[in-house]
Amino acid sequence: MADQFDLIILGSGPGGYVAAIRASQLGMKVAIVERERLGGICLNWGCIPTKALLRTSEVYHYMTHAKDYGLKAENIGFDLNAIVDRSRKVAGQLNAGVKGLMKKNKVQVFEGVGALTGKGKLTVTAGDQKTELTGKHIMIATGARARDLPFAKADGKRIWTYRHAMVPTEMPTKLLVIGSGAIGIEFASFYNDMGADVTVVEMLPRILPVEDEEVSAFMEKRLTKDGIKIITGAGVQAINPGAQSVKAEIKGKDGKVTAEDFSHVIVAIGIVPNTENIGLEALGIETERGHIKVDGYGRTNVEGIYAIGDVTGAPWLAHKASHEGIVCIEKIAGENPHPFETWNIPGCTYSRPQVASVGLTEAKAKETGREIKVGKFPFIGNGKAIALGEADGFVKTVFDAKTGELLGAHMVGAEVTELIQGYVVARQLETTEAELMETVFAHPTLSEMMHESVLGAYGRAVHI
Repeated sequence: MADQFDLIILGSGPGGYVAAIRASQLGMKVAIVERERLGGICLNWGCIPTKALLRTSEVYHYMTHAKDYGLKAENIGFDLNAIVDRSRKVAGQLNAGVKGLMKKNKVQVFEGVGALTGKGKLTVTAGDQKTELTGKHIMIATGARARDLPFAKADGKRIWTYRHAMVPTEMPTKLLVIGSGAIGIEFASFYNDMGADVTVVEMLPRILPVEDEEVSAFMEKRLTKDGIKIITGAGVQAINPGAQSVKAEIKGKDGKVTAEDFSHVIVAIGIVPNTENIGLEALGIETERGHIKVDGYGRTNVEGIYAIGDVTGAPWLAHKASHEGIVCIEKIAGENPHPFETWNIPGCTYSRPQVASVGLTEAKAKETGREIKVGKFPFIGNGKAIALGEADGFVKTVFDAKTGELLGAHMVGAEVTELIQGYVVARQLETTEAELMETVFAHPTLSEMMHESVLGAYGRAVHI
């Protein structure tokens, strides 16, 4: 007799486990199926452990620049194994936390590989054992994995994905990072701060291509100043790993191909949705380029089957998956949630310096045909930034000139991944420039730059 549930969730990442908790809160009997570790890629191999690594490199950077703060630090070094161990312990602590949340919310956890076997049916395979589950509703939250280069698959020795880059057995001496999205730039920043000679290759004309052009330009200049070699408009044509090094052939924007040796290569060229071998085809669930097609409530074309998170397409962000899951669950439960939309999802890059944004870039805002007003305020004009020794960066805001609508906000500099939420809330509340101008910001704080940027869009900036 198959175990029966109101809801079965396949995948326990930040979309799946959050959806499970919300479903339990709404009175559903819930099962969650996970083939690896509760918390999924984000908690175990992505968002969280990478931030632990980046915190280590940030502290190490400050230690090596102690004299800038009137301090003395001698014989500075690091223990790579201890760095990795700390990162893994952080992930382990949160994994245990998710286990506790599942128990607290009476969510039954099934460990193994899950696959749809019919409408309302899912089989969990763990070794030789198979468990049949039935559920009125089934949610697919299987996430995504790193995309390999077609001509050089990651081997964990010389060619790495993000998973390998988080648990290095040796520190790269000369590192090639292919791809300059958030993942690529974060690892470039980490390894550069830890002393590696880093080169970043990006096919597109600029790094961090989804960000505002001014942010991309600033980051390229700053990272170059910090010692990272950046090659844009270029592609890696071949990678030939050896016992002690990797030879990469890089075709530049001028068409010339150069060969260079590196100790390691990190491939950060995007993701592939985990939609294979989970039974989609048998049920006729529609996909597009591997991603499951859903409406604003996570519903697929097959009644009773839902999908959320990375498996449904961009933006591939943990907080997007969590919110998508809650919207889907509340709709299933007969609530009346707003359909999920992507217009107000913040994006963050936790490099040094940090990058954060929400809404339209200046260029995208202009493409809509609107008349716009743009404000920009530099970190050098902020007392707290100067006191912190973090005077590089800026805050940029884009407004509709006629209505005062905040169309977008773009930041680069220290702690901007924390600051961006102020603009996210403002957009969610449909705040205009008038309310933002009248808001009192504490002094001295980095957040004052947010106020000054708004004022600057209307010719009223004070400290510049």
